[in-house]
Amino acid sequence: MKSDLDALMQSRNLDAILIVGSATHNPPMYYLTGGGHVSAASLIKKRGEGAVLFCNDMEREEAAKSGLKIIPMGTYPWQEMFKEAGGDVALMSAMRLKRMFADCGVTGGRVGLYGHTDVSSTLATLIHLQRIAPEISIVGEPRDGSLFMYAMETKDESEVARIRKMGGITTEVVRRVAEYLTSREVRADEVLLKEDGSPLTVADVKSRIDLWLAELGAENPEGCIFAIGRDAGIPHSAGTPTDLLRLGQTIVFDIYPCEAGGGYFYDFTRTWSLGYAAPEAQALYDEVKAVYDKVAENLDLNVPFKEYQKLVCEEFEKNGHKTPLDTAAPVEGYVHSLGHGLGLNVHERPWSGLTAADDNLLKPGVVMTVEPGLYYPDRGMGVRIEDTYWVRPDGKMEKLAEYPYDFVLGMKKWKNK
Repeated sequence: MKSDLDALMQSRNLDAILIVGSATHNPPMYYLTGGGHVSAASLIKKRGEGAVLFCNDMEREEAAKSGLKIIPMGTYPWQEMFKEAGGDVALMSAMRLKRMFADCGVTGGRVGLYGHTDVSSTLATLIHLQRIAPEISIVGEPRDGSLFMYAMETKDESEVARIRKMGGITTEVVRRVAEYLTSREVRADEVLLKEDGSPLTVADVKSRIDLWLAELGAENPEGCIFAIGRDAGIPHSAGTPTDLLRLGQTIVFDIYPCEAGGGYFYDFTRTWSLGYAAPEAQALYDEVKAVYDKVAENLDLNVPFKEYQKLVCEEFEKNGHKTPLDTAAPVEGYVHSLGHGLGLNVHERPWSGLTAADDNLLKPGVVMTVEPGLYYPDRGMGVRIEDTYWVRPDGKMEKLAEYPYDFVLGMKKWKNK
């Protein structure tokens, strides 16, 4: 949580942190500012003190909504610094950054760097800063174990309420997609048709998903997975836009939208077969659902997340499927980890991979996904089931959005002959 930041900074021997970039779609900046129309900003937080947000003068009122101390960039007259820097924009930016640090009481020490911005321009500035302010050492961290990944790992109840609301929006969109698909006319070759009688494609479905999300106050910055047939057997295939929607083929629908403006995400997957399912596909679905149920029933407080990954691998191996436990980088069977943390990032701590550190625990405040799956692209099928859970303060596990697990969706205008 945010209250852990100073302790985390101390544990990493960081005297301050610097976050760069916009306040939207930039998790570290969003985390401390709450988002909003603040572009190309910088935030400096000295350990033990409040954060200071440096913003474009035209966005000072937007920046003030963060509740942080605000310093407009106009405080540092760029014309004078530009002349002093001999027309070198990167040097001018470094000179300004040095003054910004000084105004935050940071005159030396280790400063952690975070955020999303153009790497080239940021690097140019920092190279100059290293030369003109050698007493300040800018340091980076691996993303998966960064200070912010640890701080964001546990959520307070207001954060969880926002994720739960996103769960409601997500499942409503999924419901609309299911309703739309099952209401289509079906051609003689089992292809679904649009209102104008032309074939329905993956791209057509995705355009409706984006529209419905926008109507409900959400957005889809990382796209979604809507994959049918062979593509359903490749876990992160987004789906081929021109693929036609047909009866009797597995459809993996993995949707992970966020609040409009780059806030909290939700993550959810269902697998469908329209009209009917081939026996082999039904058997695959039943196996995945049985393993999903076993994991959900056995989730327990303060257990390393990777223990459930091991459980899933063992269960699937009993039925003859390859898994990461017995095969290096399998391309069919069970090929990924069980789940991941969720918040301002689609993927964050805790991690569930077999090599994850033991401190990736299902502790109070954690929000994580559970998403076992089986994939056989050469057989033209794949299955994944996913829900998002919260470890409540009382230690109980709560699914944050309910939705049916129907595999076969009955078509309203088609009779199985």
